[in-house]
Amino acid sequence: MMPLDDCAASYSFLLFLLFHNQINMEVNFPPVPNVEEVRFGTPLNQRFGKTTVGQDLQVVGGYKPGSELSRDLIAYSNVYWAKKLASSFGGKPVGLLTAERVNFSLCKNIGAISRTGFVLSDQARKAGRNGEAIIAINPGGEETWTRIVAAHSSPNAPFVVLNNAYSTSYDLGNTKGFEEVYYLKRISKGWVFRSFPGKWQAYIERPDGTCELLKEFATKPSLRDAASLVREESFKRYAIFNDRWSQGFGGRL
Repeated sequence: MMPLDDCAASYSFLLFLLFHNQINMEVNFPPVPNVEEVRFGTPLNQRFGKTTVGQDLQVVGGYKPGSELSRDLIAYSNVYWAKKLASSFGGKPVGLLTAERVNFSLCKNIGAISRTGFVLSDQARKAGRNGEAIIAINPGGEETWTRIVAAHSSPNAPFVVLNNAYSTSYDLGNTKGFEEVYYLKRISKGWVFRSFPGKWQAYIERPDGTCELLKEFATKPSLRDAASLVREESFKRYAIFNDRWSQGFGGRL
């Protein structure tokens, strides 16, 4: 279930937009495999950067030691996922904004994205078009989201917050009314997942790396409740032998 297949989020977006006319949305998932180890460059990180992100975006210089892509793999991976999602809007112009360190001139293939820029920059504000969809990568604390929407979006146009890196509410999703249309978060011993229009779900990750659904929630649970549920079930089943990091104790990373 990690991290996202090529079409799941796009399908979720399209369904949402066509049938529910939802405007403000949040999508959040780990943008690279083994995201916790991205600074050290695990083989899985490196392969994703080289054969997926670098090739798909046609990044000048590719993925190699010292390259822009290798230094800022998460930032460029988010551009890769934004490109995938941009095709969801049925030909509508799509503006991509980021608060991360990206040199867009190095990305020679951005697909259906019609323009790029940086969150709250004067240039990005002036380049906006009526009716265009906006994907904002990691724009910052949710307290700023409505201000960013006002600065860059137009009335009744879709606005997507993609992979915000941290939560100022210290909980799942957001508290500002942005619908969590696709959400995948690692918790201790498992994951919390939601794909619109489905329910929120808590998964336990077994020592062999496979996942099992433990519970579905009618409404969004708190992070504390979901994490406690999964952690306690893991300990009941596996005691200390479900640790991703320690060889001999379920280690698999």
